[in-house]
Amino acid sequence: MERESMEFDLVVVGGGPAGLATAIRFAQLALENEQEITVCLVEKGSEIGAHILSGAVVEPRALNELFPDWQEMGAPLNNPVTDDDIYYLIDDHQGMKLPSWLIPGALHNPGNHAVSLANLCRWLAEQAEELGVNIFPGFAATEVLYDENGAVKGIATGDMGVDSNGEHKGTFEPGYELHAKYTVFAEGCRGHLGKQVMEKFNLNADSNAQHYGIGFKEVWDIDPEKHVPGKVMHTVGWPLGHFPGQTLGGSYLYHLENNQVAVGLIVDLGYSNPHISPFEEFQRFKQHKVIRQFLEGGKRVAYGARAVVKGGLQSLPKLIMPGGLMVGDDAGFLNNLKQKGTHTAMKSGMLAAESIVAALMEGKTGGDELESYPVAFENSWLHEELYTARNAMPLMHKLGLFLSSPLTLIDQYIFRGRLPFTLQDDNPDHANLKLASKCAKPDYPKPDGVLTFDRLSSVFISNTSHEEDQPCHLQLKDPNIPIHSNLPLYDEPAQRYCPAGVYEIVEEEDGNKRFQINAQNCVHCKTCDIKDPAQNITWVVPEGTGGPNYGNM
Repeated sequence: MERESMEFDLVVVGGGPAGLATAIRFAQLALENEQEITVCLVEKGSEIGAHILSGAVVEPRALNELFPDWQEMGAPLNNPVTDDDIYYLIDDHQGMKLPSWLIPGALHNPGNHAVSLANLCRWLAEQAEELGVNIFPGFAATEVLYDENGAVKGIATGDMGVDSNGEHKGTFEPGYELHAKYTVFAEGCRGHLGKQVMEKFNLNADSNAQHYGIGFKEVWDIDPEKHVPGKVMHTVGWPLGHFPGQTLGGSYLYHLENNQVAVGLIVDLGYSNPHISPFEEFQRFKQHKVIRQFLEGGKRVAYGARAVVKGGLQSLPKLIMPGGLMVGDDAGFLNNLKQKGTHTAMKSGMLAAESIVAALMEGKTGGDELESYPVAFENSWLHEELYTARNAMPLMHKLGLFLSSPLTLIDQYIFRGRLPFTLQDDNPDHANLKLASKCAKPDYPKPDGVLTFDRLSSVFISNTSHEEDQPCHLQLKDPNIPIHSNLPLYDEPAQRYCPAGVYEIVEEEDGNKRFQINAQNCVHCKTCDIKDPAQNITWVVPEGTGGPNYGNM
């Protein structure tokens, strides 16, 4: 069935901070220059914010540029950071608060706000629509469209009403083709289409391998007497490793508004022990006295998980291709020293929008590579910020937490992030797994249902929902690899690294084992696409509106 098409000057894929900032800045410039140029934004979630998950302490630097009067406009940044503490957790009961002089300046949070990024995105979407941006939530971009010269000419949204066998149901509706002079990919970490265009145009040819973590988050209602609005806590160390070769990562606990806290753990996906369960490490973390003191007597009200991009400046791909541009975490703009990406994502989108508007005003009609965008990036505070943080993560990966910390302090305090060399870190995360037979199995206690929980009850409160009779969006290149290769070599790590219980090894009555995919549980974290040792799992978008429906995450 032939698809209908619509024409725009700009199509943005993804309704996170990068995509929304792109669309908003584009519309602002169109108004300032009295140009009638059109923009649409597609978002696979059921609404803007439905798939947004971040800690989040937001640095308003880019927002200040986008909307200088955002406070008067009612932006939901109403919880300024008041306390800013970092703890080093030695083991499961000991920990110490680090003095502020031991903390690199990039990790301090004066002027920042502990908020819900999902709610900030909803507010940004309101501003975008007032500026004339066409926003289409619930439409998953499934395909990149190319013109006769091989340049990007837009995207197609997915068909609705297709059953698990690929047949049309009675509710079938074909997707739409959205044609554009320029297309911006802003899908977030490990974007489905971004991954495709990076491969097609070889955008990673001169980059280090990208690196990732898996980030967990829960929101709790806590005892008002324990609540300190704006209090921000981070921890390093236990339950993760301190030394080279150990599992790395860190955690946070942010006091939000309305007697709530956000608590989370980020586990570096370069870990080597295939028996590790990042979800279970998160449950263990909450039992430490430094964290437990706030959660006891409270109630967990939300859960989610999402991959986090961590490679930094060395891992950025080429940002442009004929007819297309990469922004935000789709490219990898997160500051891995600050562990913040909202302001960097927004700034990248704003720079992209400025380059596109300038090209259109020059009479360009698309299909070309906008060299002005990477040039603008290299001359911006965004590049400066990523440049000064560029050696922090490679140091951590090579030396571990304990040994890298003093060197990071020297890099940041003495050299101001300007060491005369750039460390390379080109070993992809999935290649680090050791054989299961060579690794010890952690002893994870059973959840108590009060402070610690299982994965299925956690997925339930993420409000995850998919149309069950649809093609599986978790595709295996070779269906034999999980049982015949990953299981004997690595005890099939998918059954542990997935935070939603999607993957199981099921033993049949005849004694044979089967790899089962419970795709309806998927919270769209993309960890399987990243960590599978054979790179056998490809995450593609399910039917539009499928996935989690986060509230104030």
